Amino acid sequence: MTLLTLAVVVAYAAFIEWFWGWDSILAQWGKVGALPILLALALLTGTYFLRTWRIYDYFPKETSGRFTALFRVTQVHNLLNIMMPFRTGETSFPVLMRSEFGIPLARGTSALFVMRLLDLHALLAAAGVGLALASSYHVLAWIVWAAFLLLPVAGFISRRPLIRLAARILPKKAQGLVHELERGLPVNARAFARAWLTTVVNWLVKVVVLAWALRLMNVTPLSASFGGALGGELSSVLPVHAPGGVGTYPAGITAGAMAFGASSAKEAIENLAQASINAHLLIIVSALTGTAIGLLVGRKRS
Repeated sequence: MTLLTLAVVVAYAAFIEWFWGWDSILAQWGKVGALPILLALALLTGTYFLRTWRIYDYFPKETSGRFTALFRVTQVHNLLNIMMPFRTGETSFPVLMRSEFGIPLARGTSALFVMRLLDLHALLAAAGVGLALASSYHVLAWIVWAAFLLLPVAGFISRRPLIRLAARILPKKAQGLVHELERGLPVNARAFARAWLTTVVNWLVKVVVLAWALRLMNVTPLSASFGGALGGELSSVLPVHAPGGVGTYPAGITAGAMAFGASSAKEAIENLAQASINAHLLIIVSALTGTAIGLLVGRKRS
């Protein structure tokens, strides 16, 4: 899998050099300037601390007093998730949580599933704002959006009846698995609210920073920059995900920007394609920075 990822990344880099040339791609950063790049990188890296806190709050007993170790685990998982194709890197999370904190695989997998559902919901809800604003049926569109926004609340309220139903219909050997899955859910309404709010803030910061970076690279109008940021991040949480996000992440940015009003003129599309590659590079660099920080501060003490 590592060789496949490396081969895809090398082929992608070679294609960019052949089609545009890396000098042309990186020239956009020269126009933006060092300070905005460093600020965007710092903000994106900061979201990793917010993600770690979400997990820290999710497993308070197991992770108490070990935030730095948890940060290391989450950054290794994040990097594997980015670099491995088709979301296979997700499997590292329950394994790492079991080896580091003794959390059973079923519980870690259940918690990850809930958090990923919240991630996807937050991104779709953000995209729904743009769709509602563009709709000619404003009242109906906002009612549908509000109903969608409250879906996690409905899911959390109905969790116990669904678990009791599963316990009744599944064989006895699966009862332990159902119990661990239940333990992977937020323990109460306050814990759920914190996880939901943290998710919203995390994705809000990330999407705004990416939209700002795209705008600095002349992706216009502002709605197109916002749509591009959403499209890129949606491509990263969906099952179809190339190694390192090469190809799929820039394609998501391009599709999102076009859907939200980017110009279809040849020069505008050319600039958008190059900006999407640079935004993807920004995500990769922030992930590598977060991993380096995690390995530095989370080293095990003898």
